[in-house]
Amino acid sequence: MTTRQQHEYATQIAEVDGPIGYLTLNRPARLNAINDVLMREMIEALGWLDAHPELRVVILRGTGRAFSAGADLKEIPGGPSHVESGNSWLYRRRFGQIGRRLLDTIQNMQAVTIAQVHGAAVGGGVLLMAACDLRVVASGTVMFIPEVDLGTHYSWGAVPLLVRELGPAITRELIMTCRRFTPEEALAWRWINRVIAPDRLADEVMQLARELVAKPSVPLAVTKDHINAIMHVMSAGSTSYADGDLAIAMATEKEARAAGAAYAESKVGKTRRR
Repeated sequence: MTTRQQHEYATQIAEVDGPIGYLTLNRPARLNAINDVLMREMIEALGWLDAHPELRVVILRGTGRAFSAGADLKEIPGGPSHVESGNSWLYRRRFGQIGRRLLDTIQNMQAVTIAQVHGAAVGGGVLLMAACDLRVVASGTVMFIPEVDLGTHYSWGAVPLLVRELGPAITRELIMTCRRFTPEEALAWRWINRVIAPDRLADEVMQLARELVAKPSVPLAVTKDHINAIMHVMSAGSTSYADGDLAIAMATEKEARAAGAAYAESKVGKTRRR
């Protein structure tokens, strides 16, 4: 009998149950918003999961009302609070690159990854989905990319990732307009795999995980690597090495800082009115 193993972090929980693993974002009070600690712990947790040779599938999910509300507005990587903190330019540059390293870690996992998405996936939450091999989303989930309205660019290697996943036209529209899009739209774009009623989401994802586990392990792993290799070739010449530098530059630009402050204040106002 396989013993279930669990490793708890401040912001998430990693579990292994035989061939199936789980990484559960666990900041429900902040709608699993992404901060420096969550990103660093997530890289560590993914490494812990990947060290289990019997692992075949990893499910990425969130506790509470949302998958992930994106960047924690109190701790925007490279943002004004970090510029004013007195931290060195090199520190802020490294901070701005953590997200890219996180996405690379997800994509390079040996196991097949499934994003189990509900409630909301915003900004960085959309990228966590995009980095997974398969995406199953609950109907009614709110998705959008607010970075331009925040006065910053979509970093973490987001642009080359989404261009190869969604194509340039849809990528331009979603990033430039910051509009909300539905799971049904994303399904029509062939960017997500399934749209499921919220009360059936967990069961559907588990069924998919078990289907994958039942497949022969070697051809499944080779297929994942083959598809990833082709996707990388499709974005050959694209690079995200300067995302940390761009984050710092945006944080010092007057109009961008004003936009970010106004956006954050609007969110605070909505929270107070609830």
